Amino acid sequence: MALLGERARSRTTPLAPLSARPPGKVPGLALAVLGVAVALGVHQVLPGVPMLTVAVVLGIVAAHLPGRARSFVRGPGKAGLTFAGKRLMRVGVVLLGLKLSLDDVLGLGWASVAMVLCVVAVTFLGTWWLGRRMGLRGDQPLLIATGYSICGASAIGAVSEVSESDERDTATSVALVTLCGTLAIAVLPLLQHPLGLSDAEFGRWVGASVHDVGQVVATAQTAGAGALGDAVLVKLMRVALLAPLVAAVALSVRARRRTGASGGSAAGTKRPPLVPLFVLGFLAMVALRTTGLLPGAAVDVAQTAQELLLAAALFGLGSAVDLPSLTRTGGRVAALGLISWGVIAGISYAGVMLTS
Repeated sequence: MALLGERARSRTTPLAPLSARPPGKVPGLALAVLGVAVALGVHQVLPGVPMLTVAVVLGIVAAHLPGRARSFVRGPGKAGLTFAGKRLMRVGVVLLGLKLSLDDVLGLGWASVAMVLCVVAVTFLGTWWLGRRMGLRGDQPLLIATGYSICGASAIGAVSEVSESDERDTATSVALVTLCGTLAIAVLPLLQHPLGLSDAEFGRWVGASVHDVGQVVATAQTAGAGALGDAVLVKLMRVALLAPLVAAVALSVRARRRTGASGGSAAGTKRPPLVPLFVLGFLAMVALRTTGLLPGAAVDVAQTAQELLLAAALFGLGSAVDLPSLTRTGGRVAALGLISWGVIAGISYAGVMLTS
């Protein structure tokens, strides 16, 4: 009888791990899809509120709901939400390349191109330096500088991939950049006439200073179609700088690891690619759009897919924000964000005035 008992237990033992098997990515991805649907609905009702902004906010709210909802986000839903924040972000960045063609960039004129390069360089280096001086944790200075200077949350997601940044640093940076970009929608239109900007100048100022593409559209459209067109062109020039910035960060990570390996502390570590695959995909989409071979309907479908994917990714990143822990460095993070926002707005205004 004892032998039979042992055999029975041996037959049932393999079944135990099945009951403890992690739930996988489906629950979290389903929650991200629900979040995107709600964000889309809010955008339809309030067109002036970008869908991506709503998606980030909803992700933060979902992570701080009481009871079972919070437990779900931190437990069974975490794998899927993390997948959305990383993998879907990559696909969204690739499709972002279809918004840009080389003809659009050349149509800006060399003066405007030089102005954009100056704005991006000063904003990135100044924000990164100030963040380090303020003692912000981890990669927050790098990620915040990237988001403010290039294209908001999309750029943060791309750079965090090659820098292998902590998920909390990425989520905090996304939340900060989204907040300031949202404030720009309300604040910048009020400054157009006091600053003496024509509609075209206002559009270029918005394109050079506001972070996310959707936020640029929401801000510039208040001054009419002409301002909106100029704003999008200038903004897309900033988006084009995403690829060289990611390559530069990858080079920096390689150099750090090589230095660590020579000191015996990082031997055998895998080097990140100089240009990640998703950035090559972004460049390929730019080249494809430049050829003019892609039908307009296909571009529209791809851009819709890009917005939905980025919304799901930003919902996932928002769900990783932990407000209680954020309060410990929240004052310094907020101060850096406001200072950087003032820097990019001021430099962009000066650049627009000099090139007009």
